[in-house]
Amino acid sequence: MNYILRRFGFYLAAFWVSITLNFFLPRLMPGDPVSRMVARLQGEIRPDQIEALRTSFGLSDAPLWEQYARYIGQIFSGDLGFSISRFPTPVVDVIGSVIGWTFLLGFVSLIIAVIIGNVLGILAAWRRGSILDSAVPPVLIFIGSFPYFWLAMGLLYVFGVTLGWFPLRHAFAVGSTPEFSFAFIGDVAYHLVLPAASIVLVSIGGWMLGMRNTMIATNAEDYIVMAEAKGLRPNRIIYRYAARNALLPSVTAFGMSLGFIVGGALLTEVVFAYPGVGYQLLSAVQNLDYPLMQGLFLTITTAVLIANFFVDIVYVRLDPRVRVS
Repeated sequence: MNYILRRFGFYLAAFWVSITLNFFLPRLMPGDPVSRMVARLQGEIRPDQIEALRTSFGLSDAPLWEQYARYIGQIFSGDLGFSISRFPTPVVDVIGSVIGWTFLLGFVSLIIAVIIGNVLGILAAWRRGSILDSAVPPVLIFIGSFPYFWLAMGLLYVFGVTLGWFPLRHAFAVGSTPEFSFAFIGDVAYHLVLPAASIVLVSIGGWMLGMRNTMIATNAEDYIVMAEAKGLRPNRIIYRYAARNALLPSVTAFGMSLGFIVGGALLTEVVFAYPGVGYQLLSAVQNLDYPLMQGLFLTITTAVLIANFFVDIVYVRLDPRVRVS
């Protein structure tokens, strides 16, 4: 319990640092969102409306510490302001409409890459010197050296434009209404294939190589030698003894990789025009939509911190040495 409380305190401090940076960075940039909006409206907005907008965006002439206190209060009340590019839509509503697609793309890609990569790594380490051990890892690492967006564009051109096997854009067919039905779920999965494949192909090599190296070190432990001497079945030794302990570093890497998956999904969403956080973030940057950029940054940071905290809790459950220490 002390370990979990210490980790919770650490993530709480990290969350405070992230929201503090989220507050100061837009204020250090030249200009402000209200001036941008006034220039866009070309004098069609009254002075009292300008002052009201500056107050709603947290850019009033109040002292900085007062703005910061108001900003903290707005965050914990769920008020992230209004989007400039979609004014007067609240930032929370904009993020709520896109975060589900990013979660779907990133989580599905990560789960597939982790499962396939770890299984290949386990088999490669147990059968050292085989084709699976000598040929597959270099090929996957070579593919993983390509940037997300480059591989995504290659898959889009080959399987979308040239062969026409998969759709070119969006998360579902244009004109269809999102609903809970097998037809719509199948359509979403069909549109998910290429974006998810581009992330999986880039990340699967790292998972396989990491698990292979950990398994090789685990296979030399005394309890593995004892299990072999007792005459246990190879499959039981691989999965119940070696793989179970070798998976511990992968559990930690799973939480850390969430941030990288979000970054990769950001570029992938741009290539496929996938309506997720990354695609929306690009639109916010192009329109200098500071409130929306702040909200997206805060959402991504919070999601990664929460995921890592739950991974730490799972790690305590999996590794008795952490509980003892």
